[in-house]
Amino acid sequence: MVAGPWFLDGNNIMGSRPDGWWNDREGAAVRLADHVARWCRTHDDDVLLVFDGAPAERVSVVAGGNLSIRFADRPGRNAADDVIVGLVEVALVEQVRVMVVTADRGLIDRLPPGATVERPTRFLSRLDAAAS
Repeated sequence: MVAGPWFLDGNNIMGSRPDGWWNDREGAAVRLADHVARWCRTHDDDVLLVFDGAPAERVSVVAGGNLSIRFADRPGRNAADDVIVGLVEVALVEQVRVMVVTADRGLIDRLPPGATVERPTRFLSRLDAAAS
C-alpha cells in the first residue's frame, strides 16, 4: 500500500476538547481548520476535514494545498460519517493507507477493514506538536 489520505471527523474532533466550542460552532470549525491547515504544511498526505451541517464559507476558505474541507451531503447529526465511510471504501479499493480520526463508535464500527483509526486526543496532540 502507498501513503494515502487522512479523513477527519471534524465535529467529533471539536467535541473532544470542552473549550466552549458549542457556543460558536462555526468559529470552532474555523479554529480547527486553521490548526489542521498549519499541520498540513508539514507533510504531503492529502487531508479531508469533514463537518456535519450546512457549508460555512468562513470554514471552506481555509482549504488549500493538501487540505480539503467538505460538509456532509445531508442534514442531521453524524451526516459526515456517510461521507467518510464512502470515501474510505474507495481509498481502500485503490490500495492506499487510510487514516480516520474519530472517537465516534458508530463511525468506527462502519469503517471497512484496513482503515486505521486515530483518536481525536492523539490527533490534537500531533497538531500541537507540529505547531511548536
